[in-house]
Amino acid sequence: MASTHHSSIVMLVLLILFAVIHSGGAALRTRAEAVIGARAWRLIFAAASIPSAVVVIGWFLAHRYDGVRLWNLQGVPGMVPVVWIGTAVSFFFLYPATYNLLEIPAVLKPQVRLYATGIIRISRHPQAIGQILWCLTHGLWIGSSFMLVTCVGLIGHHIFAVWHGDRRSKTRFGEAFDELKANTSIVPFAAVLDGRQQLQWQEFVRPAQLGIAIAVGIFWWAHRFIPTAAGLMRNSALQNLLG
Repeated sequence: MASTHHSSIVMLVLLILFAVIHSGGAALRTRAEAVIGARAWRLIFAAASIPSAVVVIGWFLAHRYDGVRLWNLQGVPGMVPVVWIGTAVSFFFLYPATYNLLEIPAVLKPQVRLYATGIIRISRHPQAIGQILWCLTHGLWIGSSFMLVTCVGLIGHHIFAVWHGDRRSKTRFGEAFDELKANTSIVPFAAVLDGRQQLQWQEFVRPAQLGIAIAVGIFWWAHRFIPTAAGLMRNSALQNLLG
């Protein structure tokens, strides 16, 4: 039994380590930027976060069907478009148009802002919603106990990030965040349905949205290389180290 679920246990540990690095880095941001500056901290944060994310993704690709097969819906008519449409929608939440792409590599000075437009009108925490939707679609498709553990870890981290993000925004922005919180919702469309928000379609017609659509197409095309990537991970020194 231990060997059957070994890769699931490793995945959970890797996700916890990534959560500590990512959320811990977010918690340290204000203090660190005051000492070494915003650009330097962003580079340090990226240097820690990106490799840890690559390890998590690589381990997932190599072991996604490990453990016990809990269900197999891959032959159900209509399942393929459901998974792809749901995944495509998840990316519009995971990578919202509010991203300032040049701040990620610190080409522009990274800043913390409050957003109240675009996808924030739908959900105050779009990345959490996108991750949950991604887990639902991929969980339906893969159906393994390893995938279930992965989803629990990912969703758990993002639920924590919702609380942690609101807490940090309240500390930084005070009453301005209270106003934003009162006029938005975490649950998608809840604030729209109860009248606190009105969607403005013009806010969604942005180059970043086209970029996300292109990225979805690239990811669809790149899925043919998943077996190759999984094989590289299974034959790597990291695989031997983690067992």
